[in-house]
Amino acid sequence: MESKSKNHRRRLLFFPSFVLLIYGILFVTVPDKALVALRSSGDVFVNIIPPLAFVFAVMVGMNLFLKPAQIAAFLGRAGGIKGIALSAAAGIISMGPIYVWYPLLKELRERGAPNTLIAVFLYNRAVKPFLLPVMIAYFGLAYVVILTLMTILGSIVVGYSVGILVNDKHGLPD
Repeated sequence: MESKSKNHRRRLLFFPSFVLLIYGILFVTVPDKALVALRSSGDVFVNIIPPLAFVFAVMVGMNLFLKPAQIAAFLGRAGGIKGIALSAAAGIISMGPIYVWYPLLKELRERGAPNTLIAVFLYNRAVKPFLLPVMIAYFGLAYVVILTLMTILGSIVVGYSVGILVNDKHGLPD
């Protein structure tokens, strides 16, 4: 157990150590350019701290109050516009690795959830609320709003396409 812990610490420190080594080499070979690069990296870090703090707070809150089983239950309950809206919202707020969701989505599908809603859910996992502040900091509010809306609309098109192409035996939502 102790050797696993040491290996884990070594792997965590590898990247920062490598970056420090590169900066050290640059400071010896081209100190003026290394200083410019270090200042630029520092500026990016300072600009990213507030959105990352917000992201961390939102993630903690979501992990405390929302569980994958709760989201999965909402996904299987409704049809029509309400079902699509719930599927899109569930996909957006879903957390964790995607493979964790596969068994839950399979169970919902076996219980009658249309492939359309499952596809909408999966597509909307690309929208991550906790990354939106960081995206806004880099790209601006208008870009992020348009991209997010287009992603959600695209999910509906893809959801219906999947439903049609796999000949959804449960039918498309009303």
